[in-house]
Amino acid sequence: MEISASAVKHLRDITGAGMMDCKKALAETNGDVEAAIEYLRKKGQKVSDQRADRDANQGQVVTIISADKKKAVALELNCETDFVARSEDFTAAANGFAQVAFDQEVADVDALKALAWNGLAISEHIKSLVGKIGEKIDISRVHLVKSKGAILSYIHPGNGLAVLVDFTGEVAEEVGKDVAMQIAAMNPIAVRKEEVDATVLQKELEIAKEQLINEGKAADIAEKAAQGKLRRFYEERVLLEQKFVKDGSLTVREYLASAKAPDVAGFTRLQLGAA
Repeated sequence: MEISASAVKHLRDITGAGMMDCKKALAETNGDVEAAIEYLRKKGQKVSDQRADRDANQGQVVTIISADKKKAVALELNCETDFVARSEDFTAAANGFAQVAFDQEVADVDALKALAWNGLAISEHIKSLVGKIGEKIDISRVHLVKSKGAILSYIHPGNGLAVLVDFTGEVAEEVGKDVAMQIAAMNPIAVRKEEVDATVLQKELEIAKEQLINEGKAADIAEKAAQGKLRRFYEERVLLEQKFVKDGSLTVREYLASAKAPDVAGFTRLQLGAA
């Protein structure tokens, strides 16, 4: 039978698949739209390949933490639109994939995709979702954290940002959440000063020195003054040196000391669509 251009466009609008794929699907199913959608679902790999150039910067970040707070996983599953990110199928997939990473203790995306969920490789589930939903879908990041102390988490409403904080010992729930929310809000790059990459420090010093020279300072004076700017950099970007967001009279280090809380061993911060 002859397939009209309007029918092809309608199927494309529903599925997001390519025009030729839609035309073929309708031809193979005698113009039955529901059957054509099912046909495209079965061709998930082809649809996925053709949509690889789309931006998939929406989605969800999900976390799973063990009952004893010794192990946690954070996973980011991406799609193209917020509408799809809120769908039941997408949410179920994000949590299901995270559970597999948690159970199998996987921290590599490719390794995770090769593992099975509900009897099918995760890579195949992704292809099926692409065919069903008509958007590019992929796992961008998965992080596994194992602790000798305790892990606390925070997920920002909407599942667009998640934080895992690894403490060196048991920590009160409120304190752990406070620190996790601090990390979510202030986006530190390290827990303590000595953990900041040397190349990052050198770059900051060079920027500060150049700014001061441009302001008319002599090179030797600018060299010394740049150290002051570096201290401000630490206060802005290093967790323990930051001002505590709930009480600006304290640093995070001072807040932890006042709460008699254990030290922070490390943290993981996943923001949707961020590198």
